[in-house]
Amino acid sequence: MIYLKAFLVGGALCLIGQLLLDKTALTPARILVGYVTAGAVLSAVGLYGPLADFAGAGATVPLTGFGHALARGVREAVDRTGALGMLTGGLTACAGGVTAAVFFALLAALLFSSRDKA
Repeated sequence: MIYLKAFLVGGALCLIGQLLLDKTALTPARILVGYVTAGAVLSAVGLYGPLADFAGAGATVPLTGFGHALARGVREAVDRTGALGMLTGGLTACAGGVTAAVFFALLAALLFSSRDKA
């Protein structure tokens, strides 16, 4: 059942993004930034945590999940270290994911050669 929940929630998030691409003049970069911001804001007001608990990877893997992880990391760091946590919490919470993304991008660049589409 968890796979169905993840598929439905993740699919709904992707559907919203695709509709924004197709029906508005928003650029993909603005939509991506909007998704990260929405995840952080929804996490700050307490709405994204229950969604992530319900849908698992369907809510934590998309960009809204990255915003949620940033907000959760800041909240935990502020509770632990005070005001300094506002600057360090998001970086600490997302360091593993960002490191993995950079590593696998480097690995792909080394293994495959790029060329023009033309």
